[in-house]
Amino acid sequence: MAQKESGVAASGGGGRKGKPHAVVVVYPLQGHIIPETHLALRLAARGFAVTVVTTEAVHDQTARALGVDPAGHDAFAGARSAGMDVRYELVSDGLPVGFDRSLHHDEFHESLLHALSGHVEEVLGRVVLDPATTCLVADTFFVWPATLARKFGIAYVSFWTEPALIFNLYYHVHLLTQNGHFGCNEPRKDTITYIPGVPAIEPHELMSYLQETDATSVVHRVIFKAFQEARGADYVLCNTVEELEPSTIAALRAEKPFYAVGPIFPAGFARSAVATSMWAESDCSHWLDAQPAGSVLYISFGSYAHVTKQELHEIAGGVLASGARFLWVMRPDIVSSDDPDPLPEGFVAASAGRGLVVPWCCQVEVLSHAAVGGFLTHCGWNSVLESVWAGVPMLCFPLLTDQFTNRRLVVREWRVGVTIGDRGAVFADEVKATIERVMSGKEGEELRESVKKVRATLEAAAADGGSSQRSFDEFIAVLTRRCGGC
Repeated sequence: MAQKESGVAASGGGGRKGKPHAVVVVYPLQGHIIPETHLALRLAARGFAVTVVTTEAVHDQTARALGVDPAGHDAFAGARSAGMDVRYELVSDGLPVGFDRSLHHDEFHESLLHALSGHVEEVLGRVVLDPATTCLVADTFFVWPATLARKFGIAYVSFWTEPALIFNLYYHVHLLTQNGHFGCNEPRKDTITYIPGVPAIEPHELMSYLQETDATSVVHRVIFKAFQEARGADYVLCNTVEELEPSTIAALRAEKPFYAVGPIFPAGFARSAVATSMWAESDCSHWLDAQPAGSVLYISFGSYAHVTKQELHEIAGGVLASGARFLWVMRPDIVSSDDPDPLPEGFVAASAGRGLVVPWCCQVEVLSHAAVGGFLTHCGWNSVLESVWAGVPMLCFPLLTDQFTNRRLVVREWRVGVTIGDRGAVFADEVKATIERVMSGKEGEELRESVKKVRATLEAAAADGGSSQRSFDEFIAVLTRRCGGC
């Protein structure tokens, strides 16, 4: 276990007198790192002493993305210089730092399932000096927080980085099993109407792991164990907005203290003051500045899931045929770490002058740019919230996990996006037609009007006196009374 000396107080992180102390453990995937880092900063801004715990591998990759030596890098030095009491601890996830976690997905998750908790427990043993003033804030997908919180006699705050709908479905997976929609060889295909707070949802709108008949994979084991632990949480924070999911949130509040505190973004919806990117970010601003307003289709499939080469080639064919200007984030491992250049031969030459392909970028900056008029997305939750906040309609191609359920919210409930295809069923001609409809057709105009309305809902919730701000204030007051005695 490595310790970030520059970020740790001599007392070990738990002796900052007169302050409640939050130990924030960050899940080691990009889509979780971003909101969890900014939640830690929010807690520090509200007077908490914060110890952020992250893995050596994430620390190494984020430092290298900045072009700095990981040995001398302290991500929160700037936050401390701004007066925030944020310290930094590193733990091993049980694998060598240089291990390819993307290529070896199952081994990575087996290590998260079995090895990480011992290293986190060792950190807690050092930094929890006063259990009465300390709480554990951990991603819901960890499989040990309630157990460790009980062991150390501290409060457990479960942080859910996805919509409340998804939490609710996992929380009630036993009902899906009892009713034959999950956990059997031939699941029912009819509408699901018995989940509290969810009037109706179709089986194909469930998360990908709940659409599979083999529930023995390592990810299934992680999910099931994590939600056993979530039942032991004292409080749940959710990166959503109450007005967008009112019935679901009401049902969850009947179960336990549940706070909708989203959207959690970097301050000012701009490049983060604390580095959170695991890849070096290309500067796309000069290219975007040269494009007409609303003319660019931004394409990104996120930080985690993979596409097949066939899917990628169909999408690329549709993008080319549409004639649209585009900015495409082509993560080096989007197909596989073994295939770093998966685009069709000649694609870059054929799109010269109207397209830019980069390995990674600062997404909030790109979506905020006036040139961007549409987002072809995998529907990761951060991407959905960021796109709505920027007022950009979505073309949805979900790949994995929560993304299918997020698409339901985007397309069916909020009407701020359209479907462009499905796994194994995405075709160039359909991609072309959908891009044209959104980027230059009447449907695109209607979507932009809808996005404005949902954006206004997010803005109102996040503003002073808004629902998310009130919910966070209430949470802070409750937690401060419990952990600070004041």
